[in-house]
Amino acid sequence: MQQGAWDMPKESMPLAAGYLTAAARADPVVGPEFDVGIQNFRGGESLGSMARTIFSGVVPDVLAFSVLGWNFNQFGALAETYRSVRPDGLVVFGGTHVAHQAERVFRRFPEVDVVANGEGEFTFRDLLLAVLEERSPHDLSQVPGISYRDEEGTIHTTAEAPRIDDLDIIPSPFLTGAIPLLDHRGRFPYDVALMETNRGCPYKCSFCYWGGAVGQRMRDFSRERLRAELDIFGYHQVPTVVLCDSNFGMRQPDAEFVEDLVRTREKYGFPRSLETSWAKNKSKTFRNIIRRMKAEGFQSSFTVALQTLDDTALRDMGRSNMRLNEWKELATWLAAEGLDAYAELIWGAPGETVDSFLTGYDRLSEHVSRIAVYPLLLLPNTDYAENREEHGFVTVRGDNDDFEYVLANRTVTVAENTMMQRFMFWARMMSENMYFRHIWVPLRELAGLTQSAVLLLLSDWFQDSTDPAVADLLGHGREFTDSGLVVESLHKLYADPRFAPVFRRWWDEAILPKVPERHRPLLNEIFRYDNATRPIYCGAAAEGAEVRSIDGLPHYVRGGLRFQYAMPHVLDAIRAGRPFDDEPSPVELTLAYRVGFDDYLDNHELATYYAGRCLEIR
Repeated sequence: MQQGAWDMPKESMPLAAGYLTAAARADPVVGPEFDVGIQNFRGGESLGSMARTIFSGVVPDVLAFSVLGWNFNQFGALAETYRSVRPDGLVVFGGTHVAHQAERVFRRFPEVDVVANGEGEFTFRDLLLAVLEERSPHDLSQVPGISYRDEEGTIHTTAEAPRIDDLDIIPSPFLTGAIPLLDHRGRFPYDVALMETNRGCPYKCSFCYWGGAVGQRMRDFSRERLRAELDIFGYHQVPTVVLCDSNFGMRQPDAEFVEDLVRTREKYGFPRSLETSWAKNKSKTFRNIIRRMKAEGFQSSFTVALQTLDDTALRDMGRSNMRLNEWKELATWLAAEGLDAYAELIWGAPGETVDSFLTGYDRLSEHVSRIAVYPLLLLPNTDYAENREEHGFVTVRGDNDDFEYVLANRTVTVAENTMMQRFMFWARMMSENMYFRHIWVPLRELAGLTQSAVLLLLSDWFQDSTDPAVADLLGHGREFTDSGLVVESLHKLYADPRFAPVFRRWWDEAILPKVPERHRPLLNEIFRYDNATRPIYCGAAAEGAEVRSIDGLPHYVRGGLRFQYAMPHVLDAIRAGRPFDDEPSPVELTLAYRVGFDDYLDNHELATYYAGRCLEIR
């Protein structure tokens, strides 16, 4: 069982479940005895719908759940239902959210029999062997890497299973067919193809638990295997590969993977883009990889993963040993190379204050305007979670998930955090998800308004608005910590025509009065250009646009768009700090928008590919 975080038009690839399935099917004893399959659900699927899918046919002997914070409660409820239908069945919970958390899991969901504490592929196989041997779920001491309860309810944790050193002994879920790559219409059903090229992470960040592999050496899948997996994705014309690696781009095997990616596209025309968690320290190898990808026309969003710019918070995070102070030079280099980059920050880290965070946010925005700001979550098994008293954490569990949201810590009060939750909501929609792309730098350079100041003005204006459309956008008083609110609000912004005039009023009432009068005409046109280049959501919004193939992909094309200033040249000059003529110079533009934004609206890394780009200036 696997369930994605979001209710997306396309499925999320069930990679973890695929590994378990492939390993079980490949075992000479388990394979012939068990029919092992995957149930993969979208984030918005109801409990009733999932239960009907699982239990409408043959009820399985073993039900194994890939558990994360967003599906913990749902899967616990399904385990309860399963127990009523199949009292003698085996329920297994695995995944980073429940590893080493057996006491809490068994207390919350007594229907769960086993918690897996490490890499699951061969632990799952060993559990199935125990089922074949008719072992009681209370007598599993011979299976390493698990927690279970004996007849009296005492929890036992077996010896830790050794980490898998030779990753190639795990059968590929793609090459074995464990993960189906086509739906009933013969199409690739997932939003992206997920892959691992390695496992492990050399760092020990206080907020992160990378599958238990933190502070460990990297282990690699073989180049031959990865080539074969890329080949099957190319054959099925998969547009985007996303790597589930912790620090891609810092080692020679990463450069070899990119070479094989290039060869795959030469053969099939796909994949077109690569997304990953890029290495924190950007080495010569990283820069060579980026130049190679750029030369071949590969798209990617390059991450400046700082998390904080505050020295005290950085030390508490365990990240002071990273060469993160080079981020300015990196951002400048990426911009000079003409590459898309975004930055990551975490709000709520001990040592950070509201002032230090907003100061860091604005320092960062001078180099990278697309900033993803995430609330700190206290994840199980992390240093923050295990030393919560030291940091003064006050937390609350989510209404619809099992994450611990930080309300306060030793340097932030509940009231301050509440204000920043509102700021994050707008920062995520307007900056991270790029509802606005072009206004940030001109407002800073021509009006002296920092990016955080614009977002705070927007937050206050909308908070004071009595427009019913605004109340609808804000979920009628829902908590800004609600993980689904940003996604739902993004869909409303693009689908509902009521919001364009609302943002125009905000611009006229809250922003223009703060702009020097001589720059108002230009900034008004930049605001119009921002709206005009927004991705096209749903077919109705494309009315009047021509559909044309560009670089082998369908695009909407709109011509005859008139502006009083030479967009996008004026914007390029402002961003680069070059002199520009601020006198009107009317132009007529033709813009192209890649088709398919509907499927990726809430994926900020991929959504950027769908923004309007200039094809012709007259």
